[in-house]
Amino acid sequence: MADAALPMVIETTGGQMSEELARRGIARDQPITIMIEPDDWLTETRRFSRPRVIAEGWSDADIDRIIHEERQAVRALRK
Repeated sequence: MADAALPMVIETTGGQMSEELARRGIARDQPITIMIEPDDWLTETRRFSRPRVIAEGWSDADIDRIIHEERQAVRALRK
């Protein structure tokens, strides 16, 4: 059975996106999906999720720990 390809996460600016895609060998006609994060994305996410997290007995420190762990997991996938 063939291995499934994992999605690639690229963090860059809008102005540098085409250069970054070219550097990675992504063809100009290859479909891609781009997610644009609002400047206050993390703040809005916390505001939405905090009541649910508190109801489950978790703290902001727990959220920070999970975010840190997930960032490390994504970075490991890039290597």
